[in-house]
Amino acid sequence: MSSSKKRFVPIAAVPSEAEQADGRATVAPPRKGRGTAWQIAHRFHSDEREGFDDGWGTLDQQASEEHLPPATQIIEEQARRVVNTNSSPDIFFELSLNPYRGCEHGCIYCFARPTHSYLNLSPGLDFETRIVAKVNAAERLRSTLSGKGYQPHPICIGAATDAYQPVERKLGITRAIIEVLSEHHHPFSVISKSSGIERDLDLIVPMAERQLVAVYLSITSLDARLSRIMEPRAAAPARRLETMEKLARAGVPVGISVSPLIPFINEPELERVLEAGANAGARTAFSIPVRLPWEVNPLFQQWLEQHFPDRAARVMARIREMRGGKDNDPNFGSRMKGEGLWAELMQQRMHKACARLGLNRQRFSLDLGQFRVPVARQADGAQAELF
Repeated sequence: MSSSKKRFVPIAAVPSEAEQADGRATVAPPRKGRGTAWQIAHRFHSDEREGFDDGWGTLDQQASEEHLPPATQIIEEQARRVVNTNSSPDIFFELSLNPYRGCEHGCIYCFARPTHSYLNLSPGLDFETRIVAKVNAAERLRSTLSGKGYQPHPICIGAATDAYQPVERKLGITRAIIEVLSEHHHPFSVISKSSGIERDLDLIVPMAERQLVAVYLSITSLDARLSRIMEPRAAAPARRLETMEKLARAGVPVGISVSPLIPFINEPELERVLEAGANAGARTAFSIPVRLPWEVNPLFQQWLEQHFPDRAARVMARIREMRGGKDNDPNFGSRMKGEGLWAELMQQRMHKACARLGLNRQRFSLDLGQFRVPVARQADGAQAELF
């Protein structure tokens, strides 16, 4: 992360000091509306905390006290740059833009959780309650597009954290970004599990008519109860399918992501989710087995023990089968699909279901030729020609 200026803006009460303890010794029970209550220490953390009895029964009081769900805190950031280049050969986009760091959706499996470590914040509870908002993202994007060496490639919005998470309703950063892209006819895609994208149909539909946008909605389960456990603040599965239908009816190319696939949790639903997506208008689909990098691993395993104690051991055993005997595989080529018999079986199921449902018969093709160079860049070029 660049060394940029930040300002803390509380939109409700900040979690107490007790709630911010690292929690390694005792993990708090689940909290309504949050993926985890564990303020797990990040991998760069050098301090340790432990409870201290001051003689007034403080420890007993903390153990029995009922806490309200911690509120969200916005951290405003003046980012130096917002468009990132992808160097991974197993990701389908070259450029990405994430208006936020951290995500209120609280998905326990989110591979982006460890990025909060670089902010000296916990990848656990902090990740979903302390949201970094790049308030100048639209301005920085316009500056990037104006760069003399800039060559247009489709920009993927929300690849790491959801661009339409709840704070977007208040801040509108994502909408401002799409306004810039629309103004300059720059192609982009969006990955989201929020119905908030419907707000921006007035911008997205005209761009879809010019082959400048594609939208991918992530639906991990059709079971509302399971979805609430996995993704506590994301839109309900039925609501996401409704959004998919609205986008498809409006002529917006829509795809479905059934990711991550977690063995024995949502993996049995793969074919049913794909069928629901196809019926709602999806034309393409993809899925990725669950990944457990860095702090996501202990957070995920603790979540399994809390919510699925009857199958936690089976889930982890199957994940290790797909990850070369380890909890996680960070290697290019295998990290997005796994390896071994079980991974191959899931890939076969995915391919056969897509073939039966008519998914992935034609990939979305976004038009790069319509890009309009920003006026500032045109002026610089004209000025240079004078000399």
